[in-house]
Order: sequence, then C-alpha cells, then structure tokens
Amino acid sequence: MILAFSIVVVICSLILTGLVLLHKGRGGGLSDLFGGGVSSSLGGSSVAERNLDRITIGVGLIWFASIVALGLLYKLGN
Repeated sequence: MILAFSIVVVICSLILTGLVLLHKGRGGGLSDLFGGGVSSSLGGSSVAERNLDRITIGVGLIWFASIVALGLLYKLGN
C-alpha cells in the first residue's frame, strides 16, 4: 500500500510541476501556446486558464491526500 501511494505522489508531483509551468505569469506563459491568449470579457481570464486552474487544484488535492495517507501508513506501520 505504501508503494502505491508513493507512486501516486511521484506521478502527481511531476504533473503538478508541468501544470504550474503552464500557468500564465505576468507576461504570459506556456499556456498561451494552448489557447490561453484568448480572453473572455466576463472573468478576465480565459476558459483554458480557468480549466488549467481547476486541474491544478484537483491534482494538488490528490497529491495532498496521498501525502497524508502515506504519513498515516508510516505512523501505523511502525
């Protein structure tokens, strides 16, 4: 079980790194390559940027839950 959660943490860490790099900073980012440059008039940010935010938060929550589960497994196992 510890091995499975460790693999999930490593995979989520790599995905989070890529997702954070895709986010737009002050002067634009890699997300502009994938349609992030088209802005909507309502929210000030594009649909692609909002979806990227949602995906990043979701992967971050999975990463956090896996870290907590690993900590509990290590504590209960020893």
